[in-house]
Amino acid sequence: MPVGLGYDIHPLATGRNLMLGGVEIPFDRGLVGHSDADVLTHAIMDAVLGAAALGDIGEHFPASDAQYKGISSLELARRVATLLTAHGWRIGNVDAIIVAQAPMLSPHIPTMRQRLASALGIAPGQISVKAKSPEGLGFAGRGEGMAAHAVAWVERAS
Repeated sequence: MPVGLGYDIHPLATGRNLMLGGVEIPFDRGLVGHSDADVLTHAIMDAVLGAAALGDIGEHFPASDAQYKGISSLELARRVATLLTAHGWRIGNVDAIIVAQAPMLSPHIPTMRQRLASALGIAPGQISVKAKSPEGLGFAGRGEGMAAHAVAWVERAS
């Protein structure tokens, strides 16, 4: 059973929208990155790609390529799902954690699961998203940024 691990981290800054799991979250700051900087979706994509031994998102969607500037990470997730299918894989399960001091994310998790599942071509029951507070510790605890961890397993499509 091939398993992949994904991790991503982005700083927070004013003047940006906060996108997590394809959902715009009301907040006074957003994550900074070349795309929409959706740290959760990025970690999930890396986990899925890693499970299938297909590299990482930086390899497939490099920040040096202008076509990915500001792109929706859900669109990139759709492309990852297509790549997986083309290589004969399908996603079995994804489990992810967002590490953030604020804002409160739990009300948004059901919508994140729906949007991520749709983009990846799986059922919402195949994806778990959790939010954890760093309890004031480290960069995330100081509100300087957010991180996400994800694990995915894939199986050969029959």
